[in-house]
Amino acid sequence: MAVPPPPAAPPMPRQAPREALAPLVTWLRTPRPEAAPGIWRYGHRPRPAEEPEDVPERQLLGGALLALLCALLVGSLSVNEYLPFVSWIYAALPTSWYDGGGSASLVLLLAWTVHLLVLLPVVWLAGRYGRWPRVLRRYASPRWRRRGAVLARAGGAVRPYRRALLALLAAAVVWVLCFSDGGWTFWLAPLDWLTPDSWREPVQTTPYVVAYNVYYVLFTLLLLLLAAKAGGWRRLRRRRPTRPEAEPWTPMPERSTDALPDEWPELRAAGLTEPADRLTADVRGGRASDLDYVRVERVWRTVRSRPDALPAFAEAVRERGAAAFLHPSGARDLSVRTAAHDLLTGQVRIGRALDDRRNPYRHRDCALALSPALLGTSLLAVGPPGSGKTGRIVRPAVEALCLQALAGRAAVVAVGTARAALAPDDAFDVVVRLGDPRSTHDLDPYGGTTDPDEAAALLTEALIGPDAADRRAASAALAQLLGPYRAAHGHFPPLRDLRDLLDGDAVAVAGLREALDAAGEFGQQRELDARSRNAGRPGDPGTLLADRLAVLLRPAFDGFFGGGTGRGGGPQPFSPRTLQHPLRVRVDLPERGHAEASRILSRLILAQFTAGVAAREDRSLFACLVLDDAEHTVTPDAVRGLRQLRSANAGAVLTLRTLDDVPEALRAALIGTVGCKVVLSGVTTWDGEVFARAWGQDWVETEDVTRNPDFSGGGLKRAVRAVRTAFTGVRATTTSVTVRKVQRERWSASDLAHHVPPGHAVLSLTSVDGEAGPPLLARLGGGGGRPRAVR
Repeated sequence: MAVPPPPAAPPMPRQAPREALAPLVTWLRTPRPEAAPGIWRYGHRPRPAEEPEDVPERQLLGGALLALLCALLVGSLSVNEYLPFVSWIYAALPTSWYDGGGSASLVLLLAWTVHLLVLLPVVWLAGRYGRWPRVLRRYASPRWRRRGAVLARAGGAVRPYRRALLALLAAAVVWVLCFSDGGWTFWLAPLDWLTPDSWREPVQTTPYVVAYNVYYVLFTLLLLLLAAKAGGWRRLRRRRPTRPEAEPWTPMPERSTDALPDEWPELRAAGLTEPADRLTADVRGGRASDLDYVRVERVWRTVRSRPDALPAFAEAVRERGAAAFLHPSGARDLSVRTAAHDLLTGQVRIGRALDDRRNPYRHRDCALALSPALLGTSLLAVGPPGSGKTGRIVRPAVEALCLQALAGRAAVVAVGTARAALAPDDAFDVVVRLGDPRSTHDLDPYGGTTDPDEAAALLTEALIGPDAADRRAASAALAQLLGPYRAAHGHFPPLRDLRDLLDGDAVAVAGLREALDAAGEFGQQRELDARSRNAGRPGDPGTLLADRLAVLLRPAFDGFFGGGTGRGGGPQPFSPRTLQHPLRVRVDLPERGHAEASRILSRLILAQFTAGVAAREDRSLFACLVLDDAEHTVTPDAVRGLRQLRSANAGAVLTLRTLDDVPEALRAALIGTVGCKVVLSGVTTWDGEVFARAWGQDWVETEDVTRNPDFSGGGLKRAVRAVRTAFTGVRATTTSVTVRKVQRERWSASDLAHHVPPGHAVLSLTSVDGEAGPPLLARLGGGGGRPRAVR
């Protein structure tokens, strides 16, 4: 059996392989231009504000064909030398070039060069005025359109090389014209001035030949130098080794345009060269992630204005590199990422605006994202169950906030049921499972405050809710009990003891009196006496408060709501006042059978959050509350608290199944308070009407078409129309079109209720700077996010 010959060796590569950049370096150098609120800035390419004119098909094709015929006509006249400026070009050239001074091939090449000099501008003008590129984009196959898009994106990178090549070609043309027979001789004038006539008359001497060759070399070098200057060769050579594959990087604010972010230019400018080298090596070696970069950069921005903190910063970076300044939990990333995140801008991708006529042209087909700059105005999402509120809005937002907390930029409290699965347990530092005996943390019903009046206001907000009861009387009744109890025992009462006092239990009230006497708090005795006098009277809020409080005292909640008594062995109480640190908290509300308790707890957490973040001394940390189901949670005090969050560098994310869960008197106030509004598919026209009024109206062009019977023409024309009407039954009419601008709702209630497809939403986003975006029809879903960190 014949042995087959060995396979041939593969051909040698034409060039050495270029050095591949680390994914994190490419991520850092990707452009992030400024954009409207909610636009995904990572790799974003801005579009023009106005939509290009849509030329009718007949006009577009007719113009392209007419331009082609004109170009063919001019080309034919040029080839047959009927155009006068062709002879002008020949007249400008030396006669020896084409009149017996060269071979037939050179003469033919010269003739075609002249014709090309004429035809190329003609073809360019025909393509420009005939709209040939637009014809290609409209009628070409998708494959060719994709190639055109790739070439358009590569235009920015090719432009410097094109400029350098044109400069080289121009230098070559000048060199040929100077050194060819019968060409330009002006370049020899300086040589004739500098050399004596005796060197070249009557014959050229050796000194003249040497001087000529030296001058020849110097002139060529000068020509190359001018070409290099005009073509930017030096800048091209300096740019090539530093960015072999990366796209041009648009810097973040406060950064130099020429600086590379992976080289840590700010640290080098401050003299911290060794820490910068360590961080650069970690970034390019794959030992750092996007979260590591953002975390170290945040610490650097904190200490760069404090000279006394620079040595400690440099020492920590030298020792641990990208692993320095970890979150107190020690985590360097989440166990799983389900959405696309850009931690450099703090954005998380939630969907993409449709290429729809109802969306402004600038926002069409743009990816949409949420960030702390938007959540600082608070967000409200309304949609029926199954529309995607939790999976496509709440979960990406919670995940992004947890990443921001690991970077030391934010604190988050996520509230929902365990079935909502807002994020895994290991994504949080504190998990409060209300009603679960295995929970390691409890919820402080008094929000960590020591002021009886404030504690009474928080409890009143939670227990009374949106009901029309007298809030002032209820708050006063609670304060008349909380103040004396704290004065006597040093802490607020557990909820079970508070209920006994509200019910007017004689044993509980007598025990509190004895404790006050023993503590010498005789001033608080008057508060307790006032509460005793009002107890049992008609309209007394104590009975209502005790009944609402009994909902939280079911056997399922035994061992919870200790009121800060410090029970030995019990769960540690959590309070939103601890959000001065980058804390990640999840509160699991009780599941089935405790709907009223869940509502009370949701109102309590919302009230404690708005009061706690407003009382923070250090507001540099963004704090956000995510309330997965805000049913019967919105109250007048809650709306007032939401308005204060923006100035406190905080925000809230609320979801509702319908606006019917909000009192009618508060719906307009709630919609006006939140800056980000999301209406998902399936809402009712009643809900859509509220959002339609909030988004207002816009100027649009409308066409009114009027048709009238046609009575024009003479007898023959009328007879023809009569015969056509008799046979077809259609009467001849004249059509008149009136175009005018009118104000129409951007999104009507009917459109929101019936024209939003499943999995889509209409959303408007507003930044904390006050810049508001238009309502956009978008398809929800991250789409293409990396499940793991960028390394």
